[in-house]
Order: sequence, then C-alpha cells, then structure tokens
Amino acid sequence: MAGARGLALKQPSVIPGFGLALGFTLTYLSLIVLIPLAALILYASSLGFSGFWQLVTEPRTLAALRVSFVISFIAAVINVIFGLIVAWVLIRYRFPGRRFLDAIVDLPFALPTAVAGIALTAIYAPNGWIGGLLDPWGIKVAYTPLGIGVALVFIGLPFVVRTVQPVLEDFEREVEEAAVSLGATRRQTVFRVMLPALLPAILTGFALAFARAVGEYGSVIFIAGNIPYVSEIAPLLIVIKLEEFNYGGATAIAAAMLLIAFLIILVINLIQAWQRRRFSQ
Repeated sequence: MAGARGLALKQPSVIPGFGLALGFTLTYLSLIVLIPLAALILYASSLGFSGFWQLVTEPRTLAALRVSFVISFIAAVINVIFGLIVAWVLIRYRFPGRRFLDAIVDLPFALPTAVAGIALTAIYAPNGWIGGLLDPWGIKVAYTPLGIGVALVFIGLPFVVRTVQPVLEDFEREVEEAAVSLGATRRQTVFRVMLPALLPAILTGFALAFARAVGEYGSVIFIAGNIPYVSEIAPLLIVIKLEEFNYGGATAIAAAMLLIAFLIILVINLIQAWQRRRFSQ
C-alpha cells in the first residue's frame, strides 16, 4: 500500500517540472532580452564616459529625448484618465453596441503603426476632417508636438483599458454597498474605496502605455513633421544616426533611452509595490 502510494507521488506531471521550465525561461529571456541589452550596454561603455556623455548631451539629442519622454509621459497620463473611464463604462453599463466598442479598443493593437500614422495625419492635417475644423482657430495638430501626443494617446489607450478592465470586473459590489451603508458619499466611495484597490492596475497600465509611447516610431514619424529641436523624436534620431553610419551616436542615444526608461519604470514599480503593501494591511 505504501509502495503504491510512493509510486503515485512520483508520477510525472503533465506540466514540465520546475527545473526544465526555469531553464526554458532563462534561455528565452537571455536570447530575446538580456543578451541584446547587454550588447547595447557593452558597446555604449566602449565609447568611454566622456565620449558617451558628449554624444548624449548634444543639443539635438537632448531635444529629441525631451520630446520623446515628456510627450510620452503626458500621453500616458491622458490614457490613464480616459482609459479608466472607458473600462468603467464597458464593465458597469449595458448598452447597444457595447461589444462593438469593446472590440474597437483593441484596434490600435492590430492596426499597423504606419497605417495609424497615415490615417491620423490625413485626419488632423490642415485640410483634413478634424484639422480643417481646428485650423480657423489657429490650432495645428499635424506636424507639431501636439500631433505626436495624439498618436501616442491612440496607440497607448488599449494598454490602460485592458489592464484595468479585469480588475474592475472582479471588484466586489458588496464593498461599494458596504461603504454606502456606512454613510460614504459616491465621491468618497470612488476615491477612498475603489481607486486604492485599482491603483496597482492603473500604475501597471500607465507603465505599459508609457513604455510603448517612448519607443513608438511608425505612427509618429508621419504626423510629427520631424523638425529638429521641435518635433523630432529620439527613435527617429537613432535611425538617422544609423543611416549616417554613426553607430556610436545611435548606441549612445539608445543606451540613454534605456537608462531613463528603466529608472522611470523602476520608480513606478516601487510605488506600485508600496501601494499593494499599504492596501493589504
């Protein structure tokens, strides 16, 4: 009896064991993520600190980095606000066309970035449908930094919606009802009960939207105008450096973008971890 029980415990699982799964995980991450990033860092370090600093602090490079990160941050904040509203509407309300609206949210995922850039440029150009309405008011979207923000909001919205939506769907209505029964107003229920529970998911959506926006290229170059010091993004400057066979400059800019993005995402993850510990107490 004991022997049969021992044999039953030793039967192999359908799912691979920890050792095999960990080996595949480490191999995959090394080949796809770690080795390319390590090669980038090693090449950048071969420039020396002075050479790297000189390339990164060029006025054109600083302007491109500022455009990319500042507009990406603003676009991610806008996506958090409106993405939360869209997720709320899709979860809490039933109305005709809800499934169609839910499918539309995923459109930026499936749409090629070049197609998105061309479509946005055609719409927001001075002779476009929306651009023509804004032009008499002196508002120019296409070929300006504002156009970059529009493109980054377009491609980043699904990251926030799809991150917040399942958490909001699993949120227990009884918690809201308990808050109301204890005398909380609707605003207090939203800001003191629901938002703290949703904040980790919101921060995750923000980080995903921000990371996607920083590295976005295809949908931006068509609507940005690509004017140096005004609407030129860092990924485009990297491509320009590569076309000029300036591999050192391209590597330096890429390494600077990697470092800045890593620090920002690290801060977001630390805030997210702190919020989770605070909410669980």
